[in-house]
Amino acid sequence: MIAPANFKYFLEKRLNTKNEDVNSSAHSPSLYYHSAISSFYGKNDFKPLWTLDTGLTPQAEQLVRSIEAAELDGLISEDYHVSQIKALIADFKEALLQKQSLDSQKQADLDLLLTDAFLLFSSHLLTGRVFPGSVDSTWLFFNPPIDLATILNSDAYSSRIESFFDELRPAHAAYYRLRNALQHYIGIQKKGGWSSIRPGPSLRIGDTDDRVDKIRKRLIVTKDIDSPARNVKPAEFDESLMKGVQRFQNRHGIEPDGVVGQSTLTAMNVPVEDRIRQIELNLERWRWIPHDLGSRYILVNIADYSLAVVENQTTVLDMRVVVGRSYRRTPVFSEKIKYLVLNPFWNVPIKIAVEDKLPIIRKNPLYLTQQHIRVFESWGEDAPEINPAIINWYGVNANYFPYRLRQDPGPLNALGRIKFMFPNKFSVYLHDTPQRSLFKRASRDFSSGCIRIEKPVELAKYLLQTDPQWPNQKIMETIESGVTTVVRIKDPIPVHLLYWTAWVTETGTVHFGNDIYDRDPPLSRALKAKLKDTFIPAMNLPDLRAEN
Repeated sequence: MIAPANFKYFLEKRLNTKNEDVNSSAHSPSLYYHSAISSFYGKNDFKPLWTLDTGLTPQAEQLVRSIEAAELDGLISEDYHVSQIKALIADFKEALLQKQSLDSQKQADLDLLLTDAFLLFSSHLLTGRVFPGSVDSTWLFFNPPIDLATILNSDAYSSRIESFFDELRPAHAAYYRLRNALQHYIGIQKKGGWSSIRPGPSLRIGDTDDRVDKIRKRLIVTKDIDSPARNVKPAEFDESLMKGVQRFQNRHGIEPDGVVGQSTLTAMNVPVEDRIRQIELNLERWRWIPHDLGSRYILVNIADYSLAVVENQTTVLDMRVVVGRSYRRTPVFSEKIKYLVLNPFWNVPIKIAVEDKLPIIRKNPLYLTQQHIRVFESWGEDAPEINPAIINWYGVNANYFPYRLRQDPGPLNALGRIKFMFPNKFSVYLHDTPQRSLFKRASRDFSSGCIRIEKPVELAKYLLQTDPQWPNQKIMETIESGVTTVVRIKDPIPVHLLYWTAWVTETGTVHFGNDIYDRDPPLSRALKAKLKDTFIPAMNLPDLRAEN
């Protein structure tokens, strides 16, 4: 058996060698956390962490099982040296089987690779493989770092590696639902996926077409319909198929009309591999956000055009929303709703005033009056009101627009009857809207960045339900009065603006949304890239110090 002195010698030698100087060796590993690992082993007198002279520790066995199954979290097992580790383990076990002396250098390399893999996998589960800002500058919602420095020194953690990894995964039921969906779609892939359906005229109930049978089989694969009864005519589009198409459409953000038109057929023909990738991307996004969103919060899924009020991981109120257009994107961030305004004024942002309103004003001089929009000389609090008829609207532009446009409260006000304020640098908020018909559409990216909500009164009542000064009747009476009223929320509630293009509902239904801001491709490229080309040392991994 090996002498500890030999292990220590080779471990010190390897850690004193730069990564770029070991590439020619078949066994010597290149470490991502070389400096931190060197510090840790040095403080622990270069003792092995994962290996014994009789084999691997139980914790090492757990670690290897975990990194081999990294794909179940949408990660890549090869990122964690799995091939090198398995080769060294095979050599290690063969030597033990033959009762030969163990190779001290190989044991040192194996111990180092396992340590590096442990830190990498821990970091990726905790904060993601990709740094959000490297692929999406508008994603400003991060998982705060934690100190992993004590992990390798803690018997409590090292004795239950698999359980520890569970603690690092996002502590959200939605993550685990999506993780289960990934396994389900991988299972579909292993069985051959689904066949592509050739294009053709739209198909609806009552139609007969040889494509109908292929559509039915396609929907059976994803459990949108059950297997048909024996007396079903394969080429006939019947009521059960229509209901299955509607379910499929609902799951893919398509108007559920039960008709297989171009958009529905396109969604059906997306390969299972692409759907798997879509799930993997959104698992990564879950790893970007904090584990604790609050016991009570509002979550907006921008790509799903939806809002949910969540209490203890259960949705208690949900509604449709309208989000920003592709060139006026709703950002991703988190804040707290601190107050709401009943019967708000709307101070038209300069960008909207110049780009949207000015062309209309030039065509229709009465537009401002008709829309109850007043003009003020400047943005100062005491700025006097100006008659819009005396302004030369052709003399102002994006470089010179000194005026403030303010719309009075009322039925025409763009913010509707209520706005919900969570002060932020983007000047984004939730608000009502007079354009109620937009909520009937499947795609709802029409705003200038703010979020229009379907049920503003219900949300206001929910937020004020514990305030005895604001019973439901008073809320309604104040709205009916038309008087602008600011109402402070006694217990500000977190609001999280997020972006998921794949998610699973509480009832287990898998949904795929449209990537309205084209955020999926850059993230996919980053996740496909070799780790050595994208690796950024985790902020939560300072030099590892042993606690003596």
